[in-house]
Amino acid sequence: MVERRLHRYVLWLLLLLSILFIFSGCSSRLSRQSREASRQRVLLISLDGFRWDYLDRIDTPNFDRFLQHGIRAEAFIPSFPSKTFPNHFTEVTGLYPGHHGVVANNMYDPVFKARFSLRNRAEVTNGRWYDGVPIWITLEKRGLISAPFFWPGSEAEIQGTRPTYYVQFQHDMPHQERIARVLHWMDLPEKERPWFFTLYFSDVDDAGHVYGPESPQLAQAVQKIDHTLGILLDSLEVRHWQDWLNIIITSDHGMAATSKERVIILDDYINPELLNAVDYSPVLAMWPDSADLETVYRRLKGAHPHLQVYRKAEIPERFHYRKHRRVPPLIGLADEGWSIATRAYYQRNPSRFDGGDHGYDNQLRSMWGILLARGPAFRSDVHPGPVENIHLYNLLCAILRVPPEPNDGNMSLARQVLKPAFVKNLPAVE
Repeated sequence: MVERRLHRYVLWLLLLLSILFIFSGCSSRLSRQSREASRQRVLLISLDGFRWDYLDRIDTPNFDRFLQHGIRAEAFIPSFPSKTFPNHFTEVTGLYPGHHGVVANNMYDPVFKARFSLRNRAEVTNGRWYDGVPIWITLEKRGLISAPFFWPGSEAEIQGTRPTYYVQFQHDMPHQERIARVLHWMDLPEKERPWFFTLYFSDVDDAGHVYGPESPQLAQAVQKIDHTLGILLDSLEVRHWQDWLNIIITSDHGMAATSKERVIILDDYINPELLNAVDYSPVLAMWPDSADLETVYRRLKGAHPHLQVYRKAEIPERFHYRKHRRVPPLIGLADEGWSIATRAYYQRNPSRFDGGDHGYDNQLRSMWGILLARGPAFRSDVHPGPVENIHLYNLLCAILRVPPEPNDGNMSLARQVLKPAFVKNLPAVE
């Protein structure tokens, strides 16, 4: 009798333990899924001018190491014009340049009656030029700390708000110093630690402009960036970054080879002084006096087989470049690999046209950049095709679990590359 009761007791105990084990497994799985779907930190890295095909033809062991458990889109398509400031701001706002107002590296505002250029630090740091809401402002408005390092627009006060941490741009700051600054922010106490970080490197773009995209100097610049990525990954691995940080590597545009034999000399067709140009190549931004506008248009339209000329209302719709007041009344667009210049400038600087340039039609493959990603929020079994850069902002919002500001992109990229736990409750896009 006693043995029978003891046997029954053991059976009930084993059943109870089995149930507890099953429930503990479910609880652990639910807890893991909950952690995966909670807000996670993001490091966004920009490699200026890094064309989509460089990784295929240049030895880059640290990029290979990063991609072992990461994803690589076929290409990252810039918005028009395929220039640095417009596309960096598109990546972090989800807006086309023709909508966020940073329509070129050099531009004019008829309301401000002022000019913006990358060399004009007073205007670069003036928030009046930035109409979109970048991701760091999206975060800061919700009490979440951000640290955009050297990202175009990050030095300006936008809509009355600044990022918690930012640094004034210094082109010659060594790579390791840049990494050290970001690692310092990552090592801050939890309450002071940012949710969003950026890094920026221009070496590949610099080499592409001077030497061209097929040059050995360009390959050396890519390998220098690969070495820098290795240093960063080594530093992050001791911090177990795979558990808490998502790294996204992008580039703002690609690069096309140019030549001093492929230059459109404006003086051959018109007096350049009539143009009142604020930018020249490969997008000629013209603000002629209203009395001269039609004269300028007629003289340049069809004047050269490798120059397309448009009134503002005629700019191709696919460029999304007609509405903003900073888009000039006339633009000229050079064909791939062609440059635009005045004769005086060409004669003073002929060597500047042997190398590379960007800013051309954004559908040209030579203008396409890279999009790589890895981290606890990302799947590693997907291979996206070419991705438009307007969708990156929404991906950032999905990982950071903040509702996006109204923008031109959608959640298609996020749905494709994020793990299921992140896709279930994606923030809405207006």
